[in-house]
Amino acid sequence: MARYRPLRFGVTSATLRDGAPGVHYLQADAPLSPYPARITDRLVHWAHERPDHTLFARRERLPDSSTGAWRRISFAQALQAARRIGQALLDRGLSAERPVLILSENDLEHALLALGCLYAGVAYCPTSPAYSLVSQDFDKLHHVVRTLTPGLVFASSATRYARALSAAVPDATEIVCTEGTLEGRATTPFAQLLATEATPGVDAAMRATGPDTIAKFLFTSGSTKMPKAVINTQRMWCANQQQMVASMPVLAETPLVLVDWLPWNHTFGGNHNFGMVLFHGGTLYIDDGKPTPALMPETLRNLREIAPTVYFNVPTGFEAIAHAMQADAVLRKTLLSRVRMFFYAGAALAQPVWDSLFASAEQEVGERIVMATGLGMTESGPFGIFITSPNVQAGDLGLPTAGLELKLVDTEGKTEVRYRGPNITPGYWRMPQETAEAFDEEGFLKTGDAVKWIDETDIHQGLKFDGRIAEDFKLATGTFVSVGPLRARIIAAGAPYIQDVVVTGLNRNEVGAMVFPTQAVRALSGLPPEASLHDVLASPPVLAHFQQVLNRLAATATGSANRVARLCLLADPPTIDRGEVTDKGSINQRAVLTHRADTVAALHEDRLHGILKPQGDTHAH
Repeated sequence: MARYRPLRFGVTSATLRDGAPGVHYLQADAPLSPYPARITDRLVHWAHERPDHTLFARRERLPDSSTGAWRRISFAQALQAARRIGQALLDRGLSAERPVLILSENDLEHALLALGCLYAGVAYCPTSPAYSLVSQDFDKLHHVVRTLTPGLVFASSATRYARALSAAVPDATEIVCTEGTLEGRATTPFAQLLATEATPGVDAAMRATGPDTIAKFLFTSGSTKMPKAVINTQRMWCANQQQMVASMPVLAETPLVLVDWLPWNHTFGGNHNFGMVLFHGGTLYIDDGKPTPALMPETLRNLREIAPTVYFNVPTGFEAIAHAMQADAVLRKTLLSRVRMFFYAGAALAQPVWDSLFASAEQEVGERIVMATGLGMTESGPFGIFITSPNVQAGDLGLPTAGLELKLVDTEGKTEVRYRGPNITPGYWRMPQETAEAFDEEGFLKTGDAVKWIDETDIHQGLKFDGRIAEDFKLATGTFVSVGPLRARIIAAGAPYIQDVVVTGLNRNEVGAMVFPTQAVRALSGLPPEASLHDVLASPPVLAHFQQVLNRLAATATGSANRVARLCLLADPPTIDRGEVTDKGSINQRAVLTHRADTVAALHEDRLHGILKPQGDTHAH
């Protein structure tokens, strides 16, 4: 096996202590170093240390909607803009009670507005653009506005966001747009905020902020309930950035360069990565691509030109990159030239994708790039648990970062992990009951994530993921089905043709699977590109392939709890409107099962066209 490009791991040992029966506590042996009182201290520091260094860059939009050269903003320019915008926000009397709501995607104006809010101590909330652009009923956007009562709403384009702004933003609330105006409604140009003269008052406001100041609100993705607004304080953000470098020393070892599309309304892109470049004086190239067939070419174009030092993506993004690198020499050369670490989150990464990435790296640079991962959530800032060595298997998580205490609680045959530390949210905004329910009697955040040891004889290897407790269920026979590991098995067996899978069988006699296929099934079908996905999934080659997958799964099953007895392919993708999927592409099992209850029933009652069942299966279950 080829060696790995050197990567240092900061947390490699931990201490486990016993609590009450069925309860254990796990903490890293490494202590947490001091961290700043506010993230803006780092902005000010780097603006003085390296004023001309690029903080943010994004390609210019051209009239034909294509992209051109990079437009850059230096640390000095960012600080100047933050002071001016911060002054404009103070002049409007904005606060956590009347925060700034941002509707639109990642761009330079979004970044500068966020910095202005942070500098002035005015809370802000980047919300999912899909709530405005994809949603038809704007139900979730109405909920966000009701929850936050914003004093100012920002959208990049008045034209693109016109329907959402008109439907959900009260008449008395100021609207700011980078370009365009709303018909019949006053609209403030973003340039007007930037033109405000800063006074000593805005610097005094910055100095008055501290660890308990609310920096922002981030909404959970929401499953069967409406999303909750997670309070993110300056302490959370700063402590978590210090924890990240404690576990991932690579972040501080070389000048940090990110090429990143991950949305800022999610904690992965908006806290983890956005905060990382601020904290370490790095550069964030805003990638307007995305792991979809239409937008992936933009990501690949950027990665052919800009070499990141660490690279973050979700599994579907890495899958597309792995495929492209097989034939794209320029992509391999640039992306692999100085990247020290790959990092994925959001869903399971299939083993064939890992193997392909390793093969390309070995071919190009003679060494593998570590594929890192861990566990976290919006409520934890998000960074919580990180791997301890390069020898990572699918599902491995590792050890808690410095300063974060884990509580491992045995419950219904599984072990729930709970968090307590300076990076944990104080709660949900204007939701006291939900906040109280989220914490246990010792003040630990109940994550709902299940874990088990990678190696029970060596706790220093850490934990691995064992599914979401709320997703697990019992068959009618009383047999307990552990959804997370089974789902990962199905995805791995069906790679690269399975995007995600929802496991069914609650109160039924056997386990079923509803599969969301990848675009790769089109090539498998042999049908012309214009063929409908319904026809593709009904084609004999596709059905034959998934029949083989199901047969292999059945042959390796050990009992009814992990034997997939029936499988169907879904042509209708999961929707954001119904909370079935997040912007990052993470599937929400409960929401899919709720909204597709008729399909689940038809699958288990043999009323669905195209149901597959194991063939030649002689196991007695």
